[in-house]
Amino acid sequence: MFRRVLIANRGEIALRIMRSLRCLDIEVAIIYGKEDRLSLPVRLADEGIYIPREDPLASYLDIEAIVKGAVDIGVDAVHPGYGFLAENPTFARRLEEEGIKFIGPNSEVLKILGDKISAREIMAKAGLPIAKGSEEPITNVIEAKKIAEEIGFPLIIKAAAGGGGIGMQVVNNDDDFESALNLCQGRALSAFGDGRVFIEKFIEGAQHIEFQVLSDGKRAIHFGERFCSIQRRHQKIIEEGPWLSDEVRDEIGEIVVKGAKLVGYEGLATFEFLRDKEGNFYFLEVNPRVQVEHTVTEMIAGVDLVALGIKIAAGKELTITQEEVNIRGHAIEVRINAENPWTLEPSPGRVWECIWPGGQGVRIDSHIHTGYDVPASFDSLLAKIIIWSPTREEAIKKMIATLDEVILTGLDTLIPLHKKILNEEDFKNKEITIKYLEEHPKLITRGF
Repeated sequence: MFRRVLIANRGEIALRIMRSLRCLDIEVAIIYGKEDRLSLPVRLADEGIYIPREDPLASYLDIEAIVKGAVDIGVDAVHPGYGFLAENPTFARRLEEEGIKFIGPNSEVLKILGDKISAREIMAKAGLPIAKGSEEPITNVIEAKKIAEEIGFPLIIKAAAGGGGIGMQVVNNDDDFESALNLCQGRALSAFGDGRVFIEKFIEGAQHIEFQVLSDGKRAIHFGERFCSIQRRHQKIIEEGPWLSDEVRDEIGEIVVKGAKLVGYEGLATFEFLRDKEGNFYFLEVNPRVQVEHTVTEMIAGVDLVALGIKIAAGKELTITQEEVNIRGHAIEVRINAENPWTLEPSPGRVWECIWPGGQGVRIDSHIHTGYDVPASFDSLLAKIIIWSPTREEAIKKMIATLDEVILTGLDTLIPLHKKILNEEDFKNKEITIKYLEEHPKLITRGF
């Protein structure tokens, strides 16, 4: 097992990783910028590496500074968490060159899966269902229009690199196609330094479903699915699981395991899909890292996914068999973002009072506390509240009661929106698509 691990991240995921490392008797180091020098993960770490930069984001994106820090303090491995450099093959390769283990897939696998076009191609070989789309990057407008006509509208233009909904645009007709193409290319180039985009058939009335996979490079298993269709700006705010029948779970689970084996995947991975009205699945992408919503799976499967990923990185073989994975009960996670619940605009500021709920089946993953200053520079996620109950109906009721106990003053959060969603009839009846918030505009209208 590793002796010392560096966490190359911040916020709630840094604290989450730290807890698993401590349970494995591993020393914990962490990088931090000036905005986070008094943060809870930094205060609790055994050692900190200060990387001061004018741009707050740069402290967590400076590959050479992080690698040098890792070498200087003699860590065995680096855990990237999610976001920042978590999917960066250059970062993984630089660590490999220094003899430091990147906790996740190797740089070659990251490169393959980080390019959505190559990921589509290789996962199609594994038997994953793929939506009709362009096989190469789109560069020429005339050629692109021909491909668009063959695919048919509506379609979606996507950035080949990156994620988070950046460089993504739904196009309903030919008149809007060229301007949407130019917009996506520009956004992709600006955000990822890579202006390549591709076209894919847009799945109307779709649900977003993802499968959690763990692989040691040879063997792979899955821990079932999570339902992630309630989103704003293509980013999830509520996740839950399970969602599918046992038969469908087994069918799709078998395919994603094949996909992980095909690329020699090592560590945690999430295979994301859209499911149409007829129940057909279409592969979206593989997220080669721990997901924000991994907690849902931990609650229903009774495992520490982060610890399992660390053990795999340390050279341990997968000891759990697929037959030993037992999904029980129902879990729901809500993301407590510092955002206005009606406009969805960020709401940074000081937390004047912070009191979290508790009770059986209630889990809080958060790095904030009374007096914490929420920076404007980073993602607005303050906390994740996850609950478990024997049934979905009970889980919804427990989550509503749990949210009623939260005391957070000093800034706006999404809690009022979450309460409205949890009480809404279509949500209760599982009549949910990725356009749920657009189809229920009163949810983000104050007073309704």
